[in-house]
Amino acid sequence: MEVMMQGAAAGEDDLVASEFLTFTLGSEEYAIDILKVQEIRGYETPTLIANAPPFIKGVINLRGIIVPIVDLRIKFNLGKVEYTPFTVVIILNIAGRVIGAVVDSVSDVLSLTSAQVRQAPDFSGSFDTKYILGLASIDQRMLIVTDIERLMTSADMELIEAAAE
Repeated sequence: MEVMMQGAAAGEDDLVASEFLTFTLGSEEYAIDILKVQEIRGYETPTLIANAPPFIKGVINLRGIIVPIVDLRIKFNLGKVEYTPFTVVIILNIAGRVIGAVVDSVSDVLSLTSAQVRQAPDFSGSFDTKYILGLASIDQRMLIVTDIERLMTSADMELIEAAAE
């Protein structure tokens, strides 16, 4: 009887939904925790910073805050990058810093339960999956659920000093 009660409690956790913002990069759709999103803006050409890595497009002045702009399409090696009227910047608030992430387009906000998010397969070191929380299938769509905070605070992003890895 006790085992069934513990199983019921675990089942309730599976029903707790979290909100995710979905966006596209190339032909793939990604999801990030909506609580990390401050706002969504149209793309504007940032001020270039000398010697910055190619994926850091520069900075913008957002109401008095200097915000680094990261193009995730370049960071993830997703081929040709074009800036269109649909290109947007997701302004993120991560580890006390404001960072902009360029994506192809924003799709919608979805509620996902932990039961809907499956663990990403292990690719045995052929590429890094440490920023992927899992994969979710919703209405014929496969979403890559991304740990945006871990990605943006990683040492290879060069955005936050004393990066937590």
